[in-house]
Amino acid sequence: MALETWELLSYVVTVVGLPFAIVVFLWEQRKERLADEEELHQRLSAAYTDFLKLVLDNADLQLLRRQPGELPLSDEQQERRFALFGILISIFEQAFVMVYEPAMSRQRQRLWQNWADYIEDWCARPDFRAALPELLRGEDEAFAAYIRDTAVRAAEVAA
Repeated sequence: MALETWELLSYVVTVVGLPFAIVVFLWEQRKERLADEEELHQRLSAAYTDFLKLVLDNADLQLLRRQPGELPLSDEQQERRFALFGILISIFEQAFVMVYEPAMSRQRQRLWQNWADYIEDWCARPDFRAALPELLRGEDEAFAAYIRDTAVRAAEVAA
């Protein structure tokens, strides 16, 4: 009788326990993946916030305005602006490589849309678009193509 009981219990474990364990495992994996994506988003957002602090520290460059200022920039100011644009491109490339996918889940689309909006806003600036050929040299080719396409659309809207 004990052998039959153990045999029955092993069948119950196989039929009920194994599928339950698989479901729990998959649920935990999904939860972990979502947490990883949220952490990634937080790190990238922190990098962008740090960039904006640099922009505030260099307020004379007028980078928070959509259109560049009327006053011409000195050589030193142009160099600082170019360096800040380089930092921005680096942040955008990180976001693109780590978040963007041609077929994204809803969660990933939500994360990417923030970055797409930032990229569009910066591409609306003529001075940023003018610096892109030099800034995109050596960058990820898919990222460079995405930025170029966005810049072309922004230039068309501005025209």
